[in-house]
Amino acid sequence: MAKTTSTRAGTGRKRVSKVHENQRLKGRPAPPKKGKPGAKKPSTSSARTAAKPTPAPKKAKSGPTKAQPRRSIFGILKQRLGSGLGKQVHHLIGLGMVLLGVIAGLALVNAAGPIGQGLVDGIRWLVGWWVFILPAILFGVGLTLLLGEESYAYSRTLFGVGAQLFGLVGLFHLMTGNPAFADGADRFQESGGSLGALVAYPMERMLGFWGAVVMLVVIVSGGAIVTVRASIREVLVASGRMVANALGKIRAALRSSGNGFARLLSRRKERQKMRSETAVVSVPRRPPPTPSPQDSTYLTEQPAASPEDNPPAEKKVKPTQKKKKKPASSSSSNGDGYQLPPLSLLDNPQSSPRSGRMIQETARQLEATLRDHEVNARLTNVVSGPTVTRYEIELAAGVKVARVTGLSGDIAYALATPDVRLLAPIPGRSAIGVEVPNKSRSLVTLGQVLASEQSDNDVHPLTIGLGEDISGRPAMINLAELPHLLIAGATGAGKSSCINSIVTSILMRATPKDVRLIMVDPKRVELGQYNGVPHLFTRVITKPKKALEALQWAVGEMDRRYELLAESGVRDITGYHEKYDVGLLEPARFDRFPYLVIVIDELNDLMMVAGRDVESAIVRIAQMARAVGIHLVIATQRPSVNVITGVIKANIPSRFAFSVASQADSRVIIDSVGAEKLIGMGDMLVITAREPRPQRVQGAWVSEGEVAAVVRWVKEQKSADYKKFTEEVRQAQIQMVSEEDEGEDPDLIRRAGELVIRSQLGSTSMLQRKLRIGFARAGRIMDILENKGIVGPSEGSKAREVLVGADERVDA
Repeated sequence: MAKTTSTRAGTGRKRVSKVHENQRLKGRPAPPKKGKPGAKKPSTSSARTAAKPTPAPKKAKSGPTKAQPRRSIFGILKQRLGSGLGKQVHHLIGLGMVLLGVIAGLALVNAAGPIGQGLVDGIRWLVGWWVFILPAILFGVGLTLLLGEESYAYSRTLFGVGAQLFGLVGLFHLMTGNPAFADGADRFQESGGSLGALVAYPMERMLGFWGAVVMLVVIVSGGAIVTVRASIREVLVASGRMVANALGKIRAALRSSGNGFARLLSRRKERQKMRSETAVVSVPRRPPPTPSPQDSTYLTEQPAASPEDNPPAEKKVKPTQKKKKKPASSSSSNGDGYQLPPLSLLDNPQSSPRSGRMIQETARQLEATLRDHEVNARLTNVVSGPTVTRYEIELAAGVKVARVTGLSGDIAYALATPDVRLLAPIPGRSAIGVEVPNKSRSLVTLGQVLASEQSDNDVHPLTIGLGEDISGRPAMINLAELPHLLIAGATGAGKSSCINSIVTSILMRATPKDVRLIMVDPKRVELGQYNGVPHLFTRVITKPKKALEALQWAVGEMDRRYELLAESGVRDITGYHEKYDVGLLEPARFDRFPYLVIVIDELNDLMMVAGRDVESAIVRIAQMARAVGIHLVIATQRPSVNVITGVIKANIPSRFAFSVASQADSRVIIDSVGAEKLIGMGDMLVITAREPRPQRVQGAWVSEGEVAAVVRWVKEQKSADYKKFTEEVRQAQIQMVSEEDEGEDPDLIRRAGELVIRSQLGSTSMLQRKLRIGFARAGRIMDILENKGIVGPSEGSKAREVLVGADERVDA
């Protein structure tokens, strides 16, 4: 069967080939013989088969021959030059324009010979008085083509410059009398030349003077848009940003100059004059003081306070001064003369403008990628930030969001970027956000953020400069509203820089009377530069045991503050401060306790040494300490469930997620994916209790030199007054043990203490064997000994360290 089939197939091929050969031999002479009626019948089948292939070769042959005359000689020349020279065409054109510009410029000073003089005369006849400007234009455009890298856009540049020259020469000719050709060559050469006469004269005759002006302005604008490859919206946005940056610099310069030494001296003189005048005018019936006319704001604010004697007057001045925008103004009202650091200590560089051309090219590539994958969508908006640019896409009706979210890798491949982050959908909008990293990132400094209007309008001492959001606006955040913060991310992602920005913001905006700090740095190299700062309660803690004591002291301080709040009849620290400042609380019984911020740089080291105790102290503070002004800032480079436990996450809802290695780490930090797509160097996702959806922010950068300058300033203002709370913690533990030990046999505790001290071995199993008690009771006795200060904290399966020597004895 196979042989039969092959034979038939071969026979069919031979027959078809024979038919085609006969058709080729007989097809051409056949048409002249078709006029005979007798020849139609025998040649019917052959005529039908010949009718199909004959027109095809005619079309194929006639097609190119007919299309060639339609092409212009300039198109053929351009194609020949492009195929022969490749990417060097725009370089040669630019070189020729530079040469013409140089020769024409030399000819203007009679230094180019007769050829140059003839070239200048021709240019003068063409553009009139623009003969003095056209050489510079030729030189500049030619230099742009020589130095440019995009060989495919030189024709667009030439067209745009030509359109601008066309419109500008026409405008100049129109404004200088609009002479016609009939007025003579000398007349129109003194204006816009023959080009201006050809453009402006007929346009004025048809549209009138103002119509011609509008038309020529539109032509110039269109040529500029084509040249720079930017839209009108981008030009307006860039102009607005330039104006805003200029105004911001002027405002910052005025603010820094206003905070100078002369202003401080004038305020001291005014305060002394006010005191002397209030002392003199205290006997009559409440006449307003008459200070110098320099302080007009004080004259308007003092009658609202309505003081009766000197101390209430001083207390009333404080809240009125806090109403001002600048937090630095409140520094002069402190009794100790503490002055906040000026903003000039921080760098405030000019923000570089972002390339609109690159953004447009990326937008075109993104739309082309979506079209290639048959996704019906359109680009609606572009938001450019310091680190990433978000392209907002609106889907057509019936297109699923999953079709776009599944193209993350394809979009990153098409845009030649490491990774993209898809926000589907954008909160509150019917659009999908595609966040693409910028090829050139902008540096965001802490000085830029603290010099913004947002910083001036918020005078809370715990408001910190965080960075810039996705749209390039300064991002400020209040630690009192968080109320606790967890910072996590991989090594080198920007956690330490974020902590330095937080601490430096507090030093720049708050006095030691308003905010105090406790810093824990197990790595010993990150926070040591802040030693000696008057805001510190104690030196930067580097040992885990002392860090645990500091947390336990903070728990006791929290309980003490709650007792003061209950006695004063207020609910939180804000109401307590207001009541204390007004004078409704007795200074003998109440103190004006400041805000307390506890900064822990590496939680993992503390959890490894004393995980249970550290976790219980952190959870206790996180649950209750917000109302009394105690706030936690915890950072870790190991985002795992062993370090960031579920209890800690439940009580610290505000988190900063920096770049991590996997989606699992991202879920541990922010309970969702996204942190694995960050690009590092301060790029972070921010979630707070008020805004649970992640917000992308570029963190602010503060250098070591800036930190050293701020620390030096605050050290000169006031020396550090450290608090030794180790003994307080020890006494509190002993008191707590004495209260909790009522249910335990004191003799058994004494015997256990003597046994541990004598053997110098803090082992729970040893107590089980020697005292013949169970494991639970032996563990409880060991905890009691720890609270008494006999043994150290638990170290896992190892025996505890004995803190009391063998020659000492335990108190009963």
